[in-house]
Amino acid sequence: MLGTILDLYSLVIVGAVIVSWTELPPNHPVVQLVSTLTEPVLRPIRNVLPSMGGLDLSPMALLIGLQFLRRLFML
Repeated sequence: MLGTILDLYSLVIVGAVIVSWTELPPNHPVVQLVSTLTEPVLRPIRNVLPSMGGLDLSPMALLIGLQFLRRLFML
């Protein structure tokens, strides 16, 4: 069950990355949904990671963390 949730959230993170590459307006429902689901987790990671010249590595760090949790609990 937890493994499925982690997998689904990983897909949401990938969706957030894809949405960030598009030019959808911030008030678009997809942008708002993805932002609501990901920003509370990505924001603290961004605060900890050093600036990489405009490259946001927080989704990658979160995906690695989710995979680590999945393996840790062998789900």
